[in-house]
Amino acid sequence: MTSLSVYHQSSADLPNKVLTHLEDIASTLAAVGVHFERWQAVAPLVPGCSDEQVLAAYRPQIETLMSERGYAAVDVLSVSDEHPDKAELRARCLGEQRQAEDQVRFFVVGSGLLSLHIDDYVYAVLCEKGDLVALPAGTRHWFDMGEHPHFVMIRLFSAADAWAGELTGDEIASRFPRLDD
Repeated sequence: MTSLSVYHQSSADLPNKVLTHLEDIASTLAAVGVHFERWQAVAPLVPGCSDEQVLAAYRPQIETLMSERGYAAVDVLSVSDEHPDKAELRARCLGEQRQAEDQVRFFVVGSGLLSLHIDDYVYAVLCEKGDLVALPAGTRHWFDMGEHPHFVMIRLFSAADAWAGELTGDEIASRFPRLDD
């Protein structure tokens, strides 16, 4: 189940609130400039389908976002427990980072924990199939795919090379709960 846990940055052990209703999650994130919504597939996807098939299933929504918000690049990130570099990929995503460009993450399959560090708070969004999160440029965040990852994610970026984030050097991510905690 999709959820949002909101923590004060000084209190990683106890969230101020935990939300599970999509409308509450969307409005809480909107108040800090982050867009959240739920998408439905226009075509069924089968296990093991190609990146092209994933993109084709969501083509109308992707094209709308690209034209309305000016996204220039789209890709598919797929990681399973069998992925040979899963530990390295997880480690790379666990440090707090920010991108210079806007970005969207849409979960086609599976789940992941996307944590946003905004002002004095951490917004930990447990994203699942159908969840879309749009982050404004400069949003400090980290992502945990878990010890046994299973997800397919479509990512949209304002620039073709915007997927590479800049680490902030802040160790805050190490203090907050992970996906498998």
